[in-house]
Amino acid sequence: MKKYSFLGPLMAVAVPYLIFEAFHLGLFKDLNIPLPRGHFYIVSLVSILASIIAISVGVAGRRIRNIKISFLSLSFLSLGLMFSIHGLSTPNFILGVTHLPGIAAQLSIFLATIWTYLSSIPSDHPIVAFFSKVQRYLLPLWTVTLIFVCLILMINQRLVHFLPLNAKSLNPILTSVTMLLNGVTMFHYYQSYRFTRFPLQLAIVYSSGWLLVSQLIMVRGVLWSVSWWIYHFLLLAAMIVMIIGLVKQYAVKGTLAESIRSLFTNDPFERITNSMGASVKVLVTATEKKDTYTAGHTFRVTMYALKLAEELELKPEQLRAIVQGGLLHDVGKISVPDSVLNKPGKLQPEERALIEKHSVDGYEMCKELGIMKEELGIIRSHHEKWDGSGYPDGLKGTDIPFFARITAVADVYDALTSERSYRKAWAHSEAMKYIKENKGTHFDPQCVDAWERLCIRNPSVYQYPAQAIKDQPTIRKISSIK
Repeated sequence: MKKYSFLGPLMAVAVPYLIFEAFHLGLFKDLNIPLPRGHFYIVSLVSILASIIAISVGVAGRRIRNIKISFLSLSFLSLGLMFSIHGLSTPNFILGVTHLPGIAAQLSIFLATIWTYLSSIPSDHPIVAFFSKVQRYLLPLWTVTLIFVCLILMINQRLVHFLPLNAKSLNPILTSVTMLLNGVTMFHYYQSYRFTRFPLQLAIVYSSGWLLVSQLIMVRGVLWSVSWWIYHFLLLAAMIVMIIGLVKQYAVKGTLAESIRSLFTNDPFERITNSMGASVKVLVTATEKKDTYTAGHTFRVTMYALKLAEELELKPEQLRAIVQGGLLHDVGKISVPDSVLNKPGKLQPEERALIEKHSVDGYEMCKELGIMKEELGIIRSHHEKWDGSGYPDGLKGTDIPFFARITAVADVYDALTSERSYRKAWAHSEAMKYIKENKGTHFDPQCVDAWERLCIRNPSVYQYPAQAIKDQPTIRKISSIK
C-alpha cells in the first residue's frame, strides 16, 4: 500500500468543504440562484435513478448472499425516496415555503448513513445477524414504509413539526451523529480496502465522505445560494461513484444473453462459477494461487458438497450458501506461510498449529466482507468432528453447523482421493471405507449415509469433479469469469 493512498478520500472530503467555506466567509461572491424548476428536475431525476439502483442492488444482494449489499440497497433507497420529497417540496414550485424540504433532505442523509454504517459492521455482529434472518423481507418492507411516510408528509406538511430536525438543540446532535457514523464507515471500509482492493469498498469510502460534507453544508448553507447548491452535486457524485463501484464489483457476466444462459446450465462447475460474486472470485483465486494442491480442491469439495446437499433436500437458498461456503472454506490458508503449506513431510506441532489456524483466519477475514452466517459456519467449523475432538472450537454433534457437517464429508473425501506429494490418492472404495468407519466419530451419520447412497446411485457424482478439474486448470477458468 502506498504511504499516501488515503490522500484521495481526504482531498475528496476537504476540497468541497473548503470551497463551501470560501463562499460562506465571503472570499467568493455567494450569488443567489433561485431555480425551483431546475432544482425539482435535478433532484427528482437523481432520486428516481437512486431508487431503481437500490432495487437492482437489493436483488443482487440476495442472489449473491451478501447482507452488506442489502444494506447498501436500503441506503440507496432511503436517499432516493426521501430526497424525492426534498424535490417535490421545492419552495414555490408545487408547494409554498415550508420546512419540509430541509427535513426531507436531512432525513435522506441520516437514514442513508445508518444503513451504510450497518454495512461496515462485521457480519457476525448480533444486529447484522438479526437482519440476516429477515434479509428477504428487508427491501420490500423498508420500501413500503418509506413510501407511506413520504405520502403522509406530502399530504400533510404540518406533520414535519413533529420532526424538529431544524431545532437548535437537535440539529447539532443529528449532525454530529451523521458525521461520526460516516467517519467510522470510511475508516472501516478503508481498512478492508487496504487488504482486498475491492472497488466497491473504495467507492463507499468516497461516498460516505461526501455524505458527511453534505450534512455540514445542508445545516449551514443558505437557500438558493451557490454554496447551498454544492451539497446537491456531492450527493449526485456519491451515487455515481457507488454505481461505478457496484458495477465493477458485481458484474459477473459480460452480456445479458450470457447472464441469462448461465441461469439454466446443468453443468455443476458452471453452476458454481456462475454464482460467484467478485469478492468471492478474488479470494478463491488468491487461495488457489497460494497452494498448488488447493488449485482443484476448493472446486471439487464444493461440487461434492452441493450434490450431497441436494441429496439431503436442502432448499435453493441453502444450496447457494453451501456453494459459497465451500468456495471459501480454505480461504484462511492465504495467511499460512508457503514453507508450511507445501511442506512434503510430516508437520511439526507448531506448523500444525499454523495450518489449523486457517479456519479462524478465514472466518475473521470473511465476516468483514459481508459473508453471511451460514457460510461463516462452514469456513470456521468444517474441521470440527462429531465426537467433539475437532478444531477450532471443539464443537460436538449437532452443535456443529449443519452446512459445516456436509462440507466436512466432502472435504475429507476429496483430501483422501487427491494426489499429494507425500502419498498417492486413495481409490473411491478406500475413501468410502474410511468415511463409513468414522461415521458417528468424525462425521455426522446422516451425512455419511446420504453420501454413500448418492455415490451408489450415481457414480458420476464423484467421478465428474475430478475429471473436470483435471482437464481444465481451475485458476484459468476462474480468471475467465467476467
